[in-house]
Amino acid sequence: RESLVVYGGSKVYAAYFEGGMGYRNDNTSGVAVGDEPESMYMVTSGDHFNNGCCFDYGNAETDNNDDGAGTMEAIYWGNVNIWGSGEGVKGPWVMGDLENGLFAGNHTRQQPGNKPLAGLRFVAAMVKGRSGNHWAIKGGDATRAGALQYMFEGPRPPGYEVMKKQGAILLGIGGDNSNWSVGTFYEGAMTSSYASDATEERVFQSIVEAKYQIAPTTSRRRANSVV
Repeated sequence: RESLVVYGGSKVYAAYFEGGMGYRNDNTSGVAVGDEPESMYMVTSGDHFNNGCCFDYGNAETDNNDDGAGTMEAIYWGNVNIWGSGEGVKGPWVMGDLENGLFAGNHTRQQPGNKPLAGLRFVAAMVKGRSGNHWAIKGGDATRAGALQYMFEGPRPPGYEVMKKQGAILLGIGGDNSNWSVGTFYEGAMTSSYASDATEERVFQSIVEAKYQIAPTTSRRRANSVV
């Protein structure tokens, strides 16, 4: 959608999703499965989202089907509030897609403490989970040092205590290829470990140091459609 100025003024292009689009890789290696620990982050556009399912980045089913609660663990960005949401009614929120539900914490409705990140141009979003029924959500302004904050840390929602992750990687869609969402992906990574706060702060600092900003000219590149 827009070229960006990062690290010394170089222009790079985002993956821009307008609905009916997405990426996935069902044949991966080294990606967390079952109840193994996992951490992930992405940088996304704060003003390009909707309430469609589901602008996700993360771990999903390898068969492209909805295989039930706990078979996904992905970052979600948008303002869907069917299954649960953060505080308020408009969003947008950083949440987790755990399959059969987008959750802002361990509540099935509004999650206290997960505040909407409205009005930001660039958003850093993080989700991590480990065995023992524990996960966390973080988010913040990707251009401002010290802005990363916990949105939630604690147990998962009822029915998701033991995860059943399958290890596919997706972007811009839900686990069953639901593709009604819009969004922009600038960068991200997944690891098969439960990241420490110090590690996440270093990652976030590197994002801030990239100095995300809109370039003088704009351009658009469409993401490939899911086949």
